[in-house]
Amino acid sequence: MPITPATAPNSSSNGTAQPILLELVDESGRTVGTAEKLSAHQAPGQLHRAFSVFLFDEQGRLLLQRRAPGKYHSPGVWSNTCCGHPYPGEAPFTAAARRTHEELGVSPSLLAEAGTVRYNHPDPASGLVEQEFNHLFVGLVQSPLRPDREEVGETAFVTAAELSERHARDTFSAWFMTVLDGARPAIRELTGPSGGW
Repeated sequence: MPITPATAPNSSSNGTAQPILLELVDESGRTVGTAEKLSAHQAPGQLHRAFSVFLFDEQGRLLLQRRAPGKYHSPGVWSNTCCGHPYPGEAPFTAAARRTHEELGVSPSLLAEAGTVRYNHPDPASGLVEQEFNHLFVGLVQSPLRPDREEVGETAFVTAAELSERHARDTFSAWFMTVLDGARPAIRELTGPSGGW
């Protein structure tokens, strides 16, 4: 499927524009319908399925990305390795692997499920709302990054201590700490006790 910004429609084979749809869910994560991507994020927000990926290098450092300045939502802020939304009917695991490759040009190794979190995070800068049932994934990155500059402004590998320093001085996505805290048990299992996560 093509990569398009939230406000740009997909083109079908007959040339008609199709909106990007998200999968709406109930509080248990069961699918209840679909909604256009931008409208699902407009206040008060509609609960929809999402995913967040945390990839680590061989030294146990977390790969962060700074979202590209042209993104419609939370531009220019730091966040986890990759996040996004499955297409309706697409498995979250498949979407996480697909989107990581689209944004960063790498295929995660040992990608594993790390649970789910549900949150409601308004973005004061844009007025948009993240009302998400988020599937968490952890894994390794073992090949050179090839970021898509329309999606990713910058990347950095950080230790747990470096992340604390960076988080204190830089702007991060509203959802970052929620998804990181939700993934910590799986992160600790992946990186070992000496990683500090």
